[in-house]
Amino acid sequence: MSEEKIFMRVDEVAETLGISKSHAYKIVHQLNKEMAQMGYITVSGRINRKYFMKKLCYSEDGREES
Repeated sequence: MSEEKIFMRVDEVAETLGISKSHAYKIVHQLNKEMAQMGYITVSGRINRKYFMKKLCYSEDGREES
């Protein structure tokens, strides 16, 4: 049984959104900047999966929120 990782890498963000890796880097950087301003520790080149899904209007389990 494989558990979903806490962080998403840039390539996974790019694939999820259907965008280039360079654009995904910009999005990850922006989201990490937001998280850092809220006092969270961030990891360069990775984004917290729950925060990423929340910002895309999806629930934590990947279902679209209404």
